[in-house]
Amino acid sequence: MFLTEQDRIYMEDEQGRIVAEITFPEILPGVYNIDHTFVDNSLRGQGIASKLVQAAVDEIRRRGGEVQATCSYAVKWLSERGN
Repeated sequence: MFLTEQDRIYMEDEQGRIVAEITFPEILPGVYNIDHTFVDNSLRGQGIASKLVQAAVDEIRRRGGEVQATCSYAVKWLSERGN
């Protein structure tokens, strides 16, 4: 479902167009900032944004990193889950 790169996780449609994406650059050694979440209108209401944030948090923790967020959606998501 999701593809993972160094500082982003994303999903493409059948035509190769990005339809969902989250970015989390390493801003300091071991500190990753979730700074952008995007979900195409065609996928809204399916919980994709939440799954993206969870996938990013899981990936950052897998790397032994600290999670920070400036993306408003991620900030809210993290605060609701006590992360």
